[in-house]
Formats: sequence, structure tokens, C-alpha cells
Amino acid sequence: MKQDLFYLFVYGSLRSGFHHPAYQYISEYFHFEGEARTKGLLYDMGEYPAAIHTAEEKFIIGELYKIKNEDEFTWAMAQLDDYEGVVIEEGETPLYHRDKTLVWINEREQEAWIYWFNGDISGSAIIEEGDVLEYWKRKNKPT
Repeated sequence: MKQDLFYLFVYGSLRSGFHHPAYQYISEYFHFEGEARTKGLLYDMGEYPAAIHTAEEKFIIGELYKIKNEDEFTWAMAQLDDYEGVVIEEGETPLYHRDKTLVWINEREQEAWIYWFNGDISGSAIIEEGDVLEYWKRKNKPT
């Protein structure tokens, strides 16, 4: 089956502002389209954020990317699936699952892939502003 959705929405370590080694991968295979948002809630899981879809008017701030070479999309996404814990050993539960979501960028709508958290968020702090990057800057600011 031919792939027809070549966009990716990222909100955590894959965002440019985190300067995570995984971003180098993103920038090699994907073109930055701009800052964007999608409906959802973010939680602080300690070492990483967890995004949960919601129908509420709550938004996750992130970045939208489009694959540079459509022929490489399946391979590129398989690498990200592995990074995000979607690919697991038998008997394990995936940490995230990849799904389609509606993203708003520059006042237009765009469907894109996103990694939603697949675990338990009980007892985890909600990131009210919906922006992991700003939240971590504030949380880790020296006092």
C-alpha cells in the first residue's frame, strides 16, 4: 500500500530546541515546516514527556516536519518507531504508539503522525502550558 501521509509532529526530545542527538536524525531526513500544535495533554514522566490525546481544547506545542524524500519515509519512520519504544520484544508493552493526528500550523490544518504515550500517567504532573521545552527550561532553572 502506498504511503500518503509524510508529515510528523514532534513535541519532546525530537524537537530542535532540545539539542538531543536524535534531532540530528530528524534534520537529516525531515524538513522543518514550522511550530505547530495538536489537541492533547502532556505529562512529566521524569526523564521524558507523555502525550495523551484529548478532545478538550487543550493543546500540545511542538514542531511539524515533512519527509525530504518520500521513498525513504517507511525506513525513516521505522527508525523513529524503534527510538520511541514502539518496536518491542514479545511480551513487552510498547511505551508509545504511533497514530495520525490533526495539527494546526500557521492557521491551517495538516494531518501528521504523532507518538502518543501508551503507559500509565497516574500520579504524573501535567504540563499545563502544553510545551515541554518551556516547561523543562522553567523546571531546571537555577534558583
